[in-house]
Amino acid sequence: MIINWYGEGCFKVQTGGITILTDPFSSETGLTPPRFKADITLLTKTQYPYEEEESEERRIYGAGEYEIQGIEILGFPITGDKETIKTAYLVHAEEIYLGFLGHLTTAPDPKLIEDLGKADILFIPAGGEPYISEEIAGKLLKQLNPKIVVPAFFKTPGLKRKTTSTDAFLKEIGKKTVPEEKLTIKKKELPQSLEVRELKL
Repeated sequence: MIINWYGEGCFKVQTGGITILTDPFSSETGLTPPRFKADITLLTKTQYPYEEEESEERRIYGAGEYEIQGIEILGFPITGDKETIKTAYLVHAEEIYLGFLGHLTTAPDPKLIEDLGKADILFIPAGGEPYISEEIAGKLLKQLNPKIVVPAFFKTPGLKRKTTSTDAFLKEIGKKTVPEEKLTIKKKELPQSLEVRELKL
């Protein structure tokens, strides 16, 4: 499994010949949008009602159970508003569980924590407002106890919205990291205790 990051909550996961894309963005963010063909796109935040686009890729949004080309995906609702659908996902591929918290802005309820409890690799907002604070993120990691945490939604060159680096997040959880271009991992290579794998553009 190979994981790349494009900024914000946008990740590319390559697994068994399948490409999964999470939360693609527009150039209005100040970042360069990903330009590759994905087999599956996960949207953790969409406007309601969502308008489907004609595409060969399978776009997933909202709570539910999905299975596409052998990839198992569970979607769990996150509190949003009448105009927004927010979803967290648990993806099962290569015997590894990936947990995507997406646009999480408040501490999750116990049910969501239970639903994501299997996550081996957790993708979590790590730049503070408008998403969960570093303190909440730290508590959440203790509750979920993943093997690897991958920061998302933090300050990067070119990003127009105001946010911070991962410094406060890393201090909160007592970890250090060296940013890397990609994360390549197999089930047998998962660490025994928590590791932070910060990716760079």
